[in-house]
Amino acid sequence: MIELHSTPTPNGQKVMIMLEETGLEWKHVDVNIRIGEQFKPDYLKLSPNNKIPTIVDTDGPGGRYTMMESGAILIYLAEKTGKFLPKDARKRYDTLQWLIFQMAHVGPMFGQANHFNTYAKGEGPGFDYAKERYNNESVRLYKVLDNRLRESAWLGCDDYTIADMATYPWTKGHKDRGIDKAGYPNFMRWYEAMEARPAVQRNNQMATEIRERMAKAAEGKAAVNIYDTKDNAQRLAAATSR
Repeated sequence: MIELHSTPTPNGQKVMIMLEETGLEWKHVDVNIRIGEQFKPDYLKLSPNNKIPTIVDTDGPGGRYTMMESGAILIYLAEKTGKFLPKDARKRYDTLQWLIFQMAHVGPMFGQANHFNTYAKGEGPGFDYAKERYNNESVRLYKVLDNRLRESAWLGCDDYTIADMATYPWTKGHKDRGIDKAGYPNFMRWYEAMEARPAVQRNNQMATEIRERMAKAAEGKAAVNIYDTKDNAQRLAAATSR
């Protein structure tokens, strides 16, 4: 049994997709980051970095095993099941390159763009610079994806892999960046292929249901500003002080 302790953010969803694709027995354990559940002592034992997702494998190496970091989790699950990470050395390394490309570039840059477009409050040259920087970099990264997918059926190689699962949830907002078939035909072909997969469709439905469930459970509880890094640091320090 895999316990996925998470919220259905893009990083949470990439693991949900993998679990659905592999057919492993699993359950979602809600961790509502909007009300600070990531700072609870029990959760910090699973993820010292107070981030989601985390998994607990009740049948892991040596018994019950805990793992944080979504990319590491995908590799772990791929090796556990023998699925979606090619055994051929060349394809394996290609897949790992594009998995790490998502973790190092797509996730951080798309996340920052979304933050400054949607949540950050400010004005003036510095604020405008930040928005322009991350929006422009996001568009550049879509072109990198489009170029790659001109050469390859899937991101990692000619097989569907964890690199695709990792990247897809982060690209759901592509329309907000002006990404369409005319300018990015290869990306759009891939995106439509992703959305045609039954496991991805189940993920998308579950993500909606989990968000609704978590919102209901959070009614009447004080919210935490997950973008206030100073406050987050203070919460972590308080939760781990002895």
